[in-house]
Amino acid sequence: MKFPIIAYGDPVLRKKATAIEPDEYPHIKELVENMFETMYAAYGVGLAAPQVGLSMRLFIVDVASFADEEPSLKDFKKTFINATILEETGEEWAFNEGCLSIPEIREDVYRKPTVRLSYYDENWKHYEETFTGMAARVIQHEYDHIEGKLFTDKLSPLRKRLIEKRLNDISKGIVDVKYKMKFPAVKKGR
Repeated sequence: MKFPIIAYGDPVLRKKATAIEPDEYPHIKELVENMFETMYAAYGVGLAAPQVGLSMRLFIVDVASFADEEPSLKDFKKTFINATILEETGEEWAFNEGCLSIPEIREDVYRKPTVRLSYYDENWKHYEETFTGMAARVIQHEYDHIEGKLFTDKLSPLRKRLIEKRLNDISKGIVDVKYKMKFPAVKKGR
């Protein structure tokens, strides 16, 4: 089942998501499958639960599309539950990021190249792993979502002012998207 993507301006995107317990969400695997289906339909590489209206510490990534640049990412598809960043290291580097909740806007965002994370997968198996390169970047972007942050928060005040009208238009549904979205300033999503 494909969920509508929650658009910029919805309060759920600004709320710090809560941790979940295995018995609290017995259908977690089904939710994860639906999130992957939603993400693929929108041509994304990551999706966080707040982006589908659920304020829980869950996000998914599939960065196989970057395998041409980083061959180790060929089969990189993961689920992250109750993730905690333990460490971010290295010299920040810029990459032009976008977001399914903020369509048609892409901006250079600086992030550290290495991130160490503690998390659970959809089978509630615990991991503590280090990720680098594009995997680290996508993980950091999605992790920001469960912390109530957006990539636009990392922009300079000038860049934010320059895109402010476009952001407001997105919340009103004044944007051309090829996937189903729910807009906070519109009664009926499309």
